Amino acid sequence: MESETPQLQRRLKNRHIQLIAMGGAIGTGLFLGSAHIIQSAGPSIILGYLMGGLIAFLIMRQLGEMIVHEPVTGSFSYFAFKYWGNFPGFLTGWNYWILYILVAMTELTAVGKYINYWWPEIPAWVSVLFFFILVTGMNLTNVKIYGESEFWLSMIKVLAIVAMILFGIYLLVTADVDSTASITNLWAHGGFFPNGFEGLFYMLAFMMFAFGGIELISMAAAETENPDQNIPKAVNQTVIRVFLFYICSLAILLSLVPWNQLNLGDLEHSPFVMIFNLMGIDWAAHLLNFIILTASLSVCNSGMYANSRMLLGLAEQGNAPKAFKKVNARGIPVPAVLFSALLIFGCVLLNYFVPEKALSYLIYIVVAAAVLNWIMITLIHLKFKQAIRLQTVQTKFPALFSPLSNYLVLVFMLTVLYIMWDQGFMLSVLMLPVWIVILFIFFKILQAKKT
Repeated sequence: MESETPQLQRRLKNRHIQLIAMGGAIGTGLFLGSAHIIQSAGPSIILGYLMGGLIAFLIMRQLGEMIVHEPVTGSFSYFAFKYWGNFPGFLTGWNYWILYILVAMTELTAVGKYINYWWPEIPAWVSVLFFFILVTGMNLTNVKIYGESEFWLSMIKVLAIVAMILFGIYLLVTADVDSTASITNLWAHGGFFPNGFEGLFYMLAFMMFAFGGIELISMAAAETENPDQNIPKAVNQTVIRVFLFYICSLAILLSLVPWNQLNLGDLEHSPFVMIFNLMGIDWAAHLLNFIILTASLSVCNSGMYANSRMLLGLAEQGNAPKAFKKVNARGIPVPAVLFSALLIFGCVLLNYFVPEKALSYLIYIVVAAAVLNWIMITLIHLKFKQAIRLQTVQTKFPALFSPLSNYLVLVFMLTVLYIMWDQGFMLSVLMLPVWIVILFIFFKILQAKKT
C-alpha cells in the first residue's frame, strides 16, 4: 500500500541531470575569476585548472558512490547523520544551506549590475526584484520546471563556450603572419610559468572556488529518474567538462593574444571580453555579458533548489523545524522553498542598508563554508566506506582509489587553507573554527529543547 503523504517526485531525466552537473562546473569563476589568476600564473593557469579539476573529480566520485547507493533527500548531510553522527549531519546540512543562501544573494545582486550594463537607467533593485520573483516562481511550480529552466540556462553557457572554442580555433588557423594569434603565445612570453611555479601555486585556492557547485547534482538524487544510471553518467563526465570548458577554452584564448598584453588591472572585467576586444571583435562584450547573466541566474536558481532540499533533509533528520518536512501534491517542499527565498531576499536587502565592510564579513563566511563543505564530503565518505565494509555490501559506483583519494583531497584542502592564510585571507581561515563553534552552540540549544 502506497503512502498518502506527498513525497518528492522522480521527474528529473538524464538530460536534466547532465546539464545541472554541467552548469555546476561552469560559473562566473571561469568568465570573471580567471583574470586575477592569469595575472599571477600566466599560461600555467591551464595546468592549475587541470589540477583543480582532478581534485573536484575525486570529490564527485566519492559523493557519487554514496548517492547512487542511497539516492535520498539531504545528500551528504543525510550520510553524515547516518554514518557519522547527529552533529556532523547538523553541521554539514546547515553549513551547506547558509553557503548557498549567501552565494544566491551574491549572484542575484550581480544580476542587477549585468542588466545595468545595457540599461543603466533601470534601478538595480528593480532587476533584482524581478529575477528574484522569477527564480522563486520556478522553484515553486514543480521539479520538472526547475530541471527545464536549469537545462536551458546551462545550455546557453555550454553552447557559448563551445562556440568560443570553435571560433578561437578558426582564428588561429586563419591567422596571417602579422597576427598576434599563435599557439606559441603559451610559452613565448616569459615561458609557461612566467612567474615561476610559485605564481601558479598561490592561485590554486582561487581556482578551486571556480569548481564550487559541482556537488549540486547530489541534491537532485531523490528526484532523479533511474539514479543508478543517470547519476554515474553525470559524475563521470565532470572530468570531460572540466577539460573542454576550462582547459581548452583558456588554452585557445591565451593563444590568440599574449597573456602579458591583457590589461588585467581592472579585475572586474572578463579576460574573454578583453581578448576579443583586443582583436577588434567589439560584440564580444555584449555576448559575454549575456552569458555571465545566465550563469548568475543559473547559480541562483540552483542555489534556491539546493537550499530547499537540504532544509527538507534537515527537517527529516530532526535538525530543523518539522514544518519544513511538508511537501505538496506536486512534490514541492513549499515551506522550505519560501523560507530559503525569504532569507535570500533578506540578504539582497543588506546590499542597500548595510555598509560594504559588513558585507565583506559575509564573504569570509562563504569562503570558509565552501572549504568546510569539501572537507566534510571526503570525511563523510571515509565513514561511509567503514560502515559498508562492516556490512560486507558492494556499492554500485565505487569511488576512485579510496581511501588514498580521500587523503589526497584532505591534503589539497589543507594546502588551500595555507594559501588563503598566506595570501591575506587569514580572517577566512580563522572563521572556520568560529563557524563550527557557532553551529555547535545552536545544535546544543536544539538538543536541549528536545529533552
